[in-house]
Amino acid sequence: MRGMSDVDSIARALAASGLVPLDAQVLLAHVLAKDRAWLLAHASDAMSREQSDRFFTLAKRRRAGEPVAHLTGVREFWGLPIGVSPAVLIPRPETEALVELALSSMPVDRELRVLDLGTGSGAIALAIAHERSRARVVATDTSSDALAIARANADRLGISNVQFIVSDWYEGVTATPFDLIASNPPYVEPNDPHLGEGDVRFEPRGALTPGGDGLVALRTIVGGARGHLAPGGALIVEHGYNQSEAVRALFAEAGFTGVVAARDLAGIPRVVAGRAL
Repeated sequence: MRGMSDVDSIARALAASGLVPLDAQVLLAHVLAKDRAWLLAHASDAMSREQSDRFFTLAKRRRAGEPVAHLTGVREFWGLPIGVSPAVLIPRPETEALVELALSSMPVDRELRVLDLGTGSGAIALAIAHERSRARVVATDTSSDALAIARANADRLGISNVQFIVSDWYEGVTATPFDLIASNPPYVEPNDPHLGEGDVRFEPRGALTPGGDGLVALRTIVGGARGHLAPGGALIVEHGYNQSEAVRALFAEAGFTGVVAARDLAGIPRVVAGRAL
């Protein structure tokens, strides 16, 4: 691997980073405050010593396993730059399937009330609020650190139709009924080997697994939803790759109608939705 003292251009820095090209480009674009397209158009441009040092420091941390989103402090979700930290789950592309399904059930031309349970970085709430400016969104979390990040994201993005509150699922929610309840709760089984791999090693374990069989949080959310939904209101939840059948059964037991399942971009069953009578 080439040393820092040998690097004098963007192209050579990327090649010497020891990272896959996408990670290297994202980190260098962050250091230079440019986008990836700019990097490709300026591959022969010289870098300063400070820029080179910063980039290779981040590259070393990435090679040690730290998530790119933690190194840059941001992850794009639904076209929005969402600020993140080790206090929140990193937004993932598969969760956009939940947002897409939620928006398809929400008319654009009228006021709606939306509840996002376990908001974390605020990604789901902010995506919905951004697309439906007449919606009034309440976003909850038990973590004050997570809510601070979510509020900062809302302020930075100029999204004002979201209220953030401390709540353990429904316990602190008093403003009802809602037209839509959405949630990406913890659902990974505690003994799942994926918890010891990749980015999840650096994310809050409580945002990944609820313990037990992985369905603990989903049972609470589905079981309590009808008491907080308006007639005809929708509940939409994300779940694990092998939980679709079990979650659909929870919806049926709770009396939801029109229960549907949706797949993520990889074709994996990822979201279940239903309507209250």
